[in-house]
Amino acid sequence: MTDTSLRHPEKAHRPDNPSPRKPAWIRVKAPTSEEAAEVRRLMRDKNLHTVCEEAACPNIGECWKHRHATFMILGDTCTRACAFCNVKTGKPGAVDPMEPVHLVESVRSMGLKHVVITSVDRDDLADGGAFQFVACIEGIRAGGLDCTVEVLTPDFRDKAGAVEAVAVARPDVFNHNLETVPRLYPGIRPGARYFESLRLLDRVKAHDADIFTKSGIMVGLGESRGEVLQVMDDMRAAGVDFITIGQYLQPTPKHVAVDRFVTPEEFEDYKAMARAKGFLMVAASPLTRSSHHADRDFAELRQARAARAGG
Repeated sequence: MTDTSLRHPEKAHRPDNPSPRKPAWIRVKAPTSEEAAEVRRLMRDKNLHTVCEEAACPNIGECWKHRHATFMILGDTCTRACAFCNVKTGKPGAVDPMEPVHLVESVRSMGLKHVVITSVDRDDLADGGAFQFVACIEGIRAGGLDCTVEVLTPDFRDKAGAVEAVAVARPDVFNHNLETVPRLYPGIRPGARYFESLRLLDRVKAHDADIFTKSGIMVGLGESRGEVLQVMDDMRAAGVDFITIGQYLQPTPKHVAVDRFVTPEEFEDYKAMARAKGFLMVAASPLTRSSHHADRDFAELRQARAARAGG
C-alpha cells in the first residue's frame, strides 16, 4: 500500500488524476532550516497540529523559517473528504481539553504577534467545534499575550449559535473560505453549500462590524474569469474585507487534478479587479494561501481601514 493510501484510505480506490506539469513560476523550498526543525519539535512536544503540515502547504519552508505556523485545532482528522484537501478523513478522536492551553504556550514560546487558528471539520460535535475556537481565543486574551488573533473556521454545518459564539469571542479577523465558484461545489466541496458559507460571513459582519472578515478561493480548478468576478461581488455583498486568491496544487494523484495553471499576469488582473470592487486587502498570486504573510497583511488591513475612514 502506498503512503497516499495509508494517509487517505477513503481515497485509495480512486483512480489517479494526472495534473499538468508545474510551470516555472511555481517553485518552493522544503522546510529544512533549523528554525523549521524547532517549530516541528515544539508542535510534537505540545501535541499540536498545523495546517502547514496536514494540508501540505507549499509555503511551509518559508513560514517555518520565520517561526510562523497556522495552528489546526480539534485534532488531525476531518469528518469530510473534500476533493482538494490533504487533511485525512475519518472518525475523529475525543477533543483534547488541554489543546487551548498548549496552543497558548506555543504562541508565547514562538513570540507570535499575530496567531492564525484553523481546524478540521467536526460535524460529529454538537456545535461543530466552535467551543474550542472560543477557548483558544479566550486563552490567548487571558494569557496577556501581545498578539492579534485570526480564525479560519469551517462552516460548522450551520449549527445554531456556533458562528455567533466565535464572533462573541471577538477575534481580530474572522476568515471562512469559499474555496471555489458555486458551479464546482458538487465535485470540489460536496459537504458544503456556497450560499451558506456566504451567509456565515454576512452574519459575522452583522454581529460585529469591527471584526475584519476574510475569505479565499483557489483557481485552476476549471472556473472561468467571469465566475471568479461574480464570487468577488458576492463576497463584497456579504461585507468581506479581505480576499485571497491562490493556485490550486494537487496534494496527491488521488485528489482532483489541476485543470490549468493560472499565470502571474492573470493573478495581477484578479488583484486589480478585487481592489476596484472595494476590498480593503487583496492577496492574489500562485502561492497565496489563507494564512501566508497573515501578520503583515493584518497590519496593512488595519491601515487600509483607517485610511478609508479618514478619507
